[in-house]
Amino acid sequence: MKLPLAEEPSCASLCPPPATHPAADTDPDVAFARMAKALGHPARVRILRILAQRDGCVCGDLVEALPLAQSTVSEHLRVLKEAGFVRGVLEGPRTCYCVEPLTLVRLRALLEAL
Repeated sequence: MKLPLAEEPSCASLCPPPATHPAADTDPDVAFARMAKALGHPARVRILRILAQRDGCVCGDLVEALPLAQSTVSEHLRVLKEAGFVRGVLEGPRTCYCVEPLTLVRLRALLEAL
């Protein structure tokens, strides 16, 4: 099911990777705990799933795809961004978000190592 969200053709130009990657903790237990905490709310899992289904960035229309207030979505995006799951960049009056694929790779590796 495709959700009606505005997409940009390339996330790389809009959402450059962070200078330091939050999921790159040297201690795998600390990294895993940080990522698990960020995924500890169903709304954040849903946001990540929506963003992962897109080829490019999602700009501005994410709130319409969720039964949450704008401020609540913004808070969930902040948590995901701090954990390294999401990249975001201001584009005029809105922020465009996309998934940080390196964090998903790291999460998969940490899960496989359990």
